[in-house]
Amino acid sequence: MVLDEFYKLNNNQRIPKVALGTWQVPNGTAKTAVAAAIDAGFRNIDTAIAYENEEGVGEGIRAGLAATGIHRESIFVSSKIPAEVKSYKEAEKNILESLVRLDCRHIDLMLIHAPKPWSEMNSPFKGREYYGENLEVWRAMEEAYVAGRFRAIGVSNFEIEDLDNIMEGCRIMPAVNQIRVHIGHVPTELIEYCHTNGILVQAYSPNATGRLASVPEICAMAEKYGVSVPQLASRFVLQLGLLPIPKSASPEHIRQNANLDFEINLEDMGKLLAIKDL
Repeated sequence: MVLDEFYKLNNNQRIPKVALGTWQVPNGTAKTAVAAAIDAGFRNIDTAIAYENEEGVGEGIRAGLAATGIHRESIFVSSKIPAEVKSYKEAEKNILESLVRLDCRHIDLMLIHAPKPWSEMNSPFKGREYYGENLEVWRAMEEAYVAGRFRAIGVSNFEIEDLDNIMEGCRIMPAVNQIRVHIGHVPTELIEYCHTNGILVQAYSPNATGRLASVPEICAMAEKYGVSVPQLASRFVLQLGLLPIPKSASPEHIRQNANLDFEINLEDMGKLLAIKDL
C-alpha cells in the first residue's frame, strides 16, 4: 500500500510518500478531517501557521491516535513559518507558538512558507529578494532542529536562486521544497535541481485546486483506470518521484484519495506530461 511507503530525506529521516493537505480546512473541521485521514491510513499531515488550523490538526492527530491505537511517532506532521515572517526573533516566536497550538513535543518538518511575503510573490517586477532575512529565519529553524523541536527543516515555494541562497549560508541543508506541481504544471528545471541537491519535492495542489476535472482528456484517463481525477493526479505526482499532498475535508474523499495502488503506464504518463499551462 502506497500510504505505507516512505521517502528518505537527506538527514535519513523517513517521510510517508503521501500527505493529507489541510489548506482552507477550517480549524473547527480539521479535527474530523485529520482523524478520518489517520483512520484511512494517512501517516503524513501537512498544515501551516497561515492556515489557522494547527489547533484542530493537533486535536485530530490525538483523536486519530486514540481511535487507531498507533503511536505519535507513526505520524509525520509538517507546518510552515508564515511568508511574512522574515526575522530571527519573529521566527523563534512563531516556532514556539506552533508547537503549543499543535500540542506536540516536536514537529517533524518545518518549512519557510515562501521566500517573500505573499503580497510580493507574484509581482511581475523584480523586487526585494529577502536573502538575508530568509537566512535569519533559517538560523532560527536550524537552532530549533538542533534542540530537537524539529526532525527536519525545509522550504516552500522557493525558486533555484532562493535555494542557492539558503544552501550557501546554511549549516543544515534543506530537506524539502514544497511547490505547486500537477498535471499541466511540471516545473522540470526546479524539480531536477532539487533532486540533484538531495532535496525532496513535495507537490501541493496535485489536483490543481479542482481544475483538472474540467479537462476531458484527464477525466477520460481517470475513467480508463477506474479512479477519480484526484487519485489520477496524485498517482501522476508519485510516478514523478515527488510527494503529493491531496487536500480534502470529506472523510469519503479522504478514503478515496488514500487508494493509490495502481500504475499509470508509460504511454499515458507521456500524454499527461504533454498537457501544458493548467
